[in-house]
Amino acid sequence: MQHAVQAAIARFPDRGHAIAELARTDEGFQSLCEDFAAAQAALVHWERSSSPVREARCAEYRELVRDLAVEIQAELDRHSQE
Repeated sequence: MQHAVQAAIARFPDRGHAIAELARTDEGFQSLCEDFAAAQAALVHWERSSSPVREARCAEYRELVRDLAVEIQAELDRHSQE
């Protein structure tokens, strides 16, 4: 889980404390961070690939990383208002 939290903190460094705290107390948020880290790792894999489907997969994973980042930000915003 620590790697996943670090991936989220790297994306939102100004909210690092909030990310760590929320990941510690919310299993759903932990899972979201894990999905984000996995999507980033997959993107790196495809960026390094020489496969003929490289560009399509990169586009898919860039969109997934972007969408998961939006979800992480929304969760942080929601919890900061509580």
